[in-house]
Amino acid sequence: MKKYLLSVIMLTTLILQPMLAGPKVQRVNKPSNTTLNNYYVSNRAPLQNSFFIKLPVNSINPKGYVRKALELQRDGLTGNLGKISLWLTKENNAWLSNTGKGEYGWEEVPYWLRGYARIGYMLGDKQMIDESNIWIQATLNNQRENGDFGPIIERNGKRDLWAQMLMLQCLQSYYEFSKDQRVLNLMTRYFKWQLSIPDSLFLKDYWENSRGGDNLYSVYWLYNITGDKWLLELATKIDKNTANWRDREDLPNWHVVNIAECFREPATYYLQSGKQSDLDATYNNFNLAREIYGQVPGGMFGADENARPGYDDPRQASETCSFVEQISSDALLMRITGDSFWAENCEDVVFNSLPAAFMPDYKALRYLTAPNMVQSDSKDHSPGLNNNGPFLMMNPFSSRCCQHNHSSAWVNYAENLWMATPDDGLAAQFYSDCEVSAKAGNGSEVKLSETTHYPFDDEAKIKINVKKAADFPLYLRIPSWCRTAILKINGKNVPIGSDSGSYLKISKKWKDGDIVSIKFPMSIHLRKWGKNKNSLSVNYGPITFSLKIQEKYVKNDSRQTAISDSKWQPSADQSKWPSFEIFPASAWNYGLLVNDNSPEGSFKVIKKSWPKDNMPFTNNSAPIELKVQGKKINAWSLDQYGLCSVLPQSPVKTDQKAETLILVPMGGARLRISAFPEVK
Repeated sequence: MKKYLLSVIMLTTLILQPMLAGPKVQRVNKPSNTTLNNYYVSNRAPLQNSFFIKLPVNSINPKGYVRKALELQRDGLTGNLGKISLWLTKENNAWLSNTGKGEYGWEEVPYWLRGYARIGYMLGDKQMIDESNIWIQATLNNQRENGDFGPIIERNGKRDLWAQMLMLQCLQSYYEFSKDQRVLNLMTRYFKWQLSIPDSLFLKDYWENSRGGDNLYSVYWLYNITGDKWLLELATKIDKNTANWRDREDLPNWHVVNIAECFREPATYYLQSGKQSDLDATYNNFNLAREIYGQVPGGMFGADENARPGYDDPRQASETCSFVEQISSDALLMRITGDSFWAENCEDVVFNSLPAAFMPDYKALRYLTAPNMVQSDSKDHSPGLNNNGPFLMMNPFSSRCCQHNHSSAWVNYAENLWMATPDDGLAAQFYSDCEVSAKAGNGSEVKLSETTHYPFDDEAKIKINVKKAADFPLYLRIPSWCRTAILKINGKNVPIGSDSGSYLKISKKWKDGDIVSIKFPMSIHLRKWGKNKNSLSVNYGPITFSLKIQEKYVKNDSRQTAISDSKWQPSADQSKWPSFEIFPASAWNYGLLVNDNSPEGSFKVIKKSWPKDNMPFTNNSAPIELKVQGKKINAWSLDQYGLCSVLPQSPVKTDQKAETLILVPMGGARLRISAFPEVK
């Protein structure tokens, strides 16, 4: 009897041991990519295995401020451009023609459509989905016999294929949403046609030559689904004929959007070549641009059209298009490299640079936005800025590239909040209110409900919903600025360990209702920009702060201020789409007084209530502020171009009285000083 009881106890222990052992928690730099995800399309051999895998666009249901931003875009300029922009008119538009000819039809339609459609998919907005389908179905139905599709635009006897690269991305998102096999058929026929074009005529125009990496990515996307080997031959042809983004000392051109979009091309081709030098080239491109022109907060670099020697002050700006493309590049490189470095840069751009490029209602945008920008008017600020025109004002009809491409700004971020992993797990890349529906483990349908006010708060809670217990790894990214993360599962502290690593890998048999809580204690962190006059920027967690400048908005008639290449549809009610200038109603020329012995102690953190409208990116609604002492620098003023003059060298000696300054999140400050002189 004793032997029997002992056997029962031993057997029971063996059965319960995995449950009693609790979760296994490891810190890892990235997931292992030695296996392939069983449920989502990953890189197919001989391509390098994926470290992270993109989920279909409709897998993520954003909530909170991200959803609010998408809804504002839907109700604002993005959702209405089809009714007011002449470039999106359906009359005589080459994108709706089976001949590829028409008065209108280049990059504007697919620029707008790739954001507009994905917002519709994410929000489940039938009207947006139906409208996007008009353009998508016309593209699918009007492919020509030779495989070519879309507008036929020729320059110097050579086809311009840049706009087609954008439409391919629209079709890929549509396929994720619909699984319409005609997308694969069109892309297969089109890429066979591209393969037939002589190298002497292929990708020779300026834009397509710079941006061949977009074409390359779409070829790999199709190859991973179909496995057609000849696509790898085309990929090599594309890489060969694309501008050389592998020069360690220079870039093929210094146009801001090209850099943000095209610097990733060598890393994309690395998937096929396997050459470390290709991967290194992309990192070098990123670092080169920022070493020379990016000694500023906000994740970007100064290239207000084109970066120029000597123009590296934080008053130099970046196009809204470049924010959109940098976010997209960062997400792609996360999947290729598994390196959380790219997630860090993406957060920097999304939280600190992107929101201020728009009016709070997203009915107008600014073509150029800088880390230090104290006047947003309708004047021409060249040659201080490398643009001729009113490119600093909030305008529904800014230059037509950003006017249409801005639609992808927030959805580029939203669709990458979570990713799948090669070991059939799920990874939180960015922390945001959302719901995620995906397959994991042994094929279980998993729903993750995340609640958080990150980056304005330091905690995220994730509730796991499964029909039956499911065993799969859950990865949580730990930001590099976080010294000690705190993990709880079902309310109980779980040791993380002291090992380094960018991700927490939690291996567990998850039950319905399990709750994971991750806390990232935030603190003040100062960055000194030694190559930019020893200026300072102030961070609390991932948020960079700006001086709170009182903003005076002046409404203008956008019929008078619209950029020349942005054109109205005849039926548009132009009075409903005003433009705005923003002028400072308080002083902005301050430096910070920082205690050398305790720099972080110079700041007081003030927490405020969360905005009821879920819109934290304005000065008045910001749920966090900082207080610090500072002094006015009278010699720092507007220069002859109407821009804040270049930073004075820090430390600046001034006999002005110390004043209490309020700092607000940089992302909500339409007028801002975010790179500060230090005063004594």
